[in-house]
Amino acid sequence: MHSSIILYHLFDVADEINLKMVEAIWAARNKIASRLRFDKSAPESISIKNPPVLVELGTHDMTFAGKEYTATINARIYDIGVVSLIFHIELPETITESEFTDLAIAVDTLPEDTVREYIKAVTDTIRPACTRMRISDFDEDFVVYYFRDPLPDWDYPPIMMKDRTPLSEETRKDVMANHFSYSTGDVIYLTWDTALLYDSTGSMDLPDLLEFANAQFLELRYYDDALRQAIERTYDDIDEAGSPDGPSRLRAFRQIRTDLMEVMADMSVLTSNVDNALQVTEDVFNARVYARFMELLHADVWRENISTKLRVLERIYGLFNTEVILRRFSWKLQAIIILLGVLLIITAVTFLARA
Repeated sequence: MHSSIILYHLFDVADEINLKMVEAIWAARNKIASRLRFDKSAPESISIKNPPVLVELGTHDMTFAGKEYTATINARIYDIGVVSLIFHIELPETITESEFTDLAIAVDTLPEDTVREYIKAVTDTIRPACTRMRISDFDEDFVVYYFRDPLPDWDYPPIMMKDRTPLSEETRKDVMANHFSYSTGDVIYLTWDTALLYDSTGSMDLPDLLEFANAQFLELRYYDDALRQAIERTYDDIDEAGSPDGPSRLRAFRQIRTDLMEVMADMSVLTSNVDNALQVTEDVFNARVYARFMELLHADVWRENISTKLRVLERIYGLFNTEVILRRFSWKLQAIIILLGVLLIITAVTFLARA
């Protein structure tokens, strides 16, 4: 039985990454870098605005559940600011159901130090290609159990849940409810963080599609939090502006208004880049898988959260814009009144002097 486990660790590392520069950096190191393409789909059926770059990181011997396995490790770099570490573990043909379940549970607890070592190596290398580089607290894990041969008669819910706890019949049905087949030679079962895939062709189209969806979802989470911080920061800036009226307060309000405008512009562009990074158009099967997986991730909830926070910032901006205009008008009006007063005094003095 030909099977493997593919573990993905995705990290938010920048606002944007210049992929042409990434390719140049890797070429200068005599390393292989390649762009993502879907083998089984027509080129026009899945539109990728800027296909991510896959780079090879070598192999690593790892011990899981008391046994040693060799993992082939790659990194896929997305222009939207995500780096995905991919650990591909080929399994022995004689692996048993119990061994596979133990391995699935063990792989889920891959040591963080190992993962961080690889992500640091990648980000150190691509640093010149990154805009506003960081390794944020936002990351996503995902695992694919891949079979090239027909699925054996195993109990898959514990594998999908990575848990040997006896599951209720309701849970077991829910775990296996989301499944899709294109032909008699393939089937995929989905949960929000796992996929069980049988594909006799060995194509990586579906794992790559799910990885891309995870990258988009990760950035939605990150930008939702960034907007939350922007709103909180705005409230703090309002408090710091102080209560006394005068030119200093007006200048503070103008700066807050400018900052809000920059945040809204940046976030609108970046979130639009995330949404437009991949579009599944004519491929009905992949579109169904992609759409259902995004539903399992509740991506629309995060999109709505982002839209709501942008609307809040827009309202705050509108209020500050009105406040700045009114204060500017008030200062001009006061200046005119003072000027008129001065002119009246001058006129009165002149009149008295002539009298």
